[in-house]
This record gives sequence, C-alpha cells and structure tokens, in this order.
Amino acid sequence: MQAIRILVVDDHDVVRSGVRQILSEVEEFVVVGEASDPVQALNLAKKLAPDVVLVDISMPGGNGLELVRQLRRKHPQVVAVILTLYDKDIYVHQALEAGAFGYILKGAPAADIVSAVKAAWRKEYYLSSEIRDGVIDSYVKKRSGAESHNDFDLLSEREQQVFRLLAEGHSTLQIADMLFVSPKTVEKHRANIMRKLSLDNMVGLVKYAIRLGVVEPEFWRA
Repeated sequence: MQAIRILVVDDHDVVRSGVRQILSEVEEFVVVGEASDPVQALNLAKKLAPDVVLVDISMPGGNGLELVRQLRRKHPQVVAVILTLYDKDIYVHQALEAGAFGYILKGAPAADIVSAVKAAWRKEYYLSSEIRDGVIDSYVKKRSGAESHNDFDLLSEREQQVFRLLAEGHSTLQIADMLFVSPKTVEKHRANIMRKLSLDNMVGLVKYAIRLGVVEPEFWRA
C-alpha cells in the first residue's frame, strides 16, 4: 500500500502533537506537515500535496468548514476529515455538505482516527463511534429532497454557516474574514436568515440556535 500523506490542522500544539503521535504509529501513514490556521493550511496543501487533511472546526483566524470547501475547490485531490469537540448533528451535516469524508470527535479512540483517515483516502465516509446513529441517514434524506422538519432546513448551506457564526457571537467583519467574503455579502445572508426563520433580532436568533443545539445555553451566560 502506498503511503498516505497527511496534514494536521489545529490551533492547539498539544492536539497536533497527540494526533501526530497516533498517526506515526501506522506504517502506511506519513505526516507531511502541521498548520495552526486555515490560511497556513491552504499554503501547505499547495506546497506539500497531502492526500488527507485532518481539520478542526473552530480556529482563530478562520473556520474549518470553510477550509474544507476551499480545499475541495483548489485541491480536489485532497480529502478532509473533521476532528473536533462538537458533537451536534448540525455540525456533522455541515461538514458533509462542505465535502468532508469523516467526522471524528476529539477524545475518540485512536482507532477511530486511523480508520477515518483510511476510509477518507478511499473516498468513503466515516463517523466517530460516539456520533449518534442516523446522522448519515438524515443527511441522505435531506440531500434527496425529503420534507424539511423545520425552517432551518430552508437555509442554504452558506446561510446555515453564517447562522452558526452569528449565534456564536461573531461580528459581520469577523464572519467576512472567516468565510473569505465581503461584509456586504454577510449582511445579505443575515437578512435572508432572519426572513426565512421569521426572526426579528439577534436575541431571537440566539434562542433559535439554542433550541437547535447549535450553541449551548451556557455559552451565553455571564
């Protein structure tokens, strides 16, 4: 079997070191580089030509899901696996929509990370064993045009991403920087979100996000 070249992207040195240690114990794996943010990751992907990129979702200076989209557009030969703390179905759906082939929770067994990398390299999907049953089924139903269960499903992929970032408290300028778009584009998405979800203000948006499980109530407590 040819060596599988891997790039690890996470803003925490300890996480990158731990993941590298796990991967280094697999004979057919070669960790070709590490990045601490999406911009650095894109540059290294062009320079190092990895086969698989392990990506965190939330990083200072960028967004892991947008990085997956950028990789898909600029380096279609590269496949991505999400490695994150977020265990909500909505994040899994967004990761799959972005083009990721795997979704692994930090703290998952090392075997899950190894299996996810191998599966992604084969262009097969792999979810962490802790992810609830039915995520893939619900994703496939959504893609096949099954009836939406709530208004959130009416949002486009990009609108859902902006919704999540707004709910996390990011400003228009911050979101524009994370998604590599203009502030005007973010404001347009925000207006569409408020209209489609029949929301009047940010308080309503945050409450809606809490009901969906996009953010936890504790996130907004002083």
